[in-house]
Amino acid sequence: MPKVLVSDKIASEGIEILKKIGEVDVKTGLSEDELCKIIGDYDALVIRSSTQVTAKVLEAAKKLKIIGRAGVGVDNVDVAAATEKGVIVVNSPGGNTIAAAELTVAMLLALARNIPQAYYAMRNKIWDRSKFVGNEVYKKTLGVIGLGKIGQEVAKRLQAFGMNVIAYDPFISTQTAEQIGVELVDFEECLRRSDYITLHVPKNKDTIGMIGAKQFAIMKDGVRIVNVARGGIIDDAALIEALKSGKCAGAALDVFVTEPPDFSSELFELPNVVTTPHLGASTVEAQTNVAIDVAEQIVDVFEGRSARSAVNMPALSPEVLAAVQPFLPLAEKMASLAAQITEGRATQIEIRYCGEVASIDTGPIGRSALVGFLKPAVGESVNPVNAPVIAKQRGIEVVESKSPEGGDYASTLTINVKTDKGTTEITGTLFGAKDMRVVRMNGFPIDIAPEGILLVSPHTDRPGIIGQVGTILGNENINIASMHLGRKAPRQHSLMVLSVDSEVPPAVLEKIAQVDGIDSVKQVIL
Repeated sequence: MPKVLVSDKIASEGIEILKKIGEVDVKTGLSEDELCKIIGDYDALVIRSSTQVTAKVLEAAKKLKIIGRAGVGVDNVDVAAATEKGVIVVNSPGGNTIAAAELTVAMLLALARNIPQAYYAMRNKIWDRSKFVGNEVYKKTLGVIGLGKIGQEVAKRLQAFGMNVIAYDPFISTQTAEQIGVELVDFEECLRRSDYITLHVPKNKDTIGMIGAKQFAIMKDGVRIVNVARGGIIDDAALIEALKSGKCAGAALDVFVTEPPDFSSELFELPNVVTTPHLGASTVEAQTNVAIDVAEQIVDVFEGRSARSAVNMPALSPEVLAAVQPFLPLAEKMASLAAQITEGRATQIEIRYCGEVASIDTGPIGRSALVGFLKPAVGESVNPVNAPVIAKQRGIEVVESKSPEGGDYASTLTINVKTDKGTTEITGTLFGAKDMRVVRMNGFPIDIAPEGILLVSPHTDRPGIIGQVGTILGNENINIASMHLGRKAPRQHSLMVLSVDSEVPPAVLEKIAQVDGIDSVKQVIL
């Protein structure tokens, strides 16, 4: 009978589920050394955010098969060490969906009707009805940025209030949006048309500061904005300026760049700002849901089924793992590269395996490719187990094919992404066991390592273009590590890929894009 250690406080419903398959011990508040002393006796570990599952703890966990995190983030787990030890790590990415959606609606309504301000006045025995005249949300336009699980639940609830809902999400199909009565629009149109804006995107390089001074300038005068996603998606300085000028009539914030936040910020002094201390998942039901979710997954694993929300690779036989392991990072990097240079809304991802790789179990490779493609939009909650489900939910068809012919290489992977604006195709291979290479991009022969910071620029092949780009980067003290040019014939359409040592600021990218002959430039971070 398996032994399960619960080292953080979780809902009793989860513990009762675990008792069905094993012996459960609840021991909270353990230090790292105390945990190391006892973890060797247990087959499963259930945690929340307090327990730190370090490499030292995992080294002492001789029998451990699975770690269940009752919540979303796994920052307190050394996932790489767990994977190396063959320990499955699971979380509960959907357990707080309803809680976060309901808080978003509550914050929006509180913002519209000045509820917190009126409450504060009443607590101070002030009766001033005229000061707190609000606005109806009926027939107003709601712009939802990020139409994943939480965004969809917010849209459904606010449609019931008579709001017209539009949304921006390049990873959601038009058909999926239409099924819930939401009009998909591009980013700028969403900003321009919305009376209220809610944010439901992960925090990554593409979303940090995605709402700044430039975006506020596009919005309607008197727009109201709600952020229950992650701190830093809205630029604080730009938000403060918009709130003070009246461009933004109000903001409701549950998340902050640092938590606890800097309370000396003007955000906490402005009268048109509603704040809460990151309460998105803080409901009795959400805490119960995540406990039940991870407990059920632990039961599934011990009864021979797959965990539905593993954040690392599911258990594979040593033989299969040895064969597929070298291709997993290649597939993920190639797909991430494709996601970051692709324009439009993805409708299909085709993965082709050619040569020797076609003879092995390619399932884990395909899942790694989906993780790489989806992670820029979905964030860390996407993993090899749930990636196919997320792709299906977003209306993305996944097609895989195999061919024994590898061409000039022993094995190649090709990822072809179809969108409503065109197609992106990338082919890669391995030199030896670890040397990853991209050998073709959109029909152009190339030879690049898919790692680090890359600038990808289709352009017209003419004298001086590469020199101008190099000069722009040099003047900004940005060092070029390598440069690769793919072309089919002289002075025709070509592809330049630069590897640089540091991130290129948006203003510098704009300078490069303005060079005569440059079609576009995309910065890719792998």
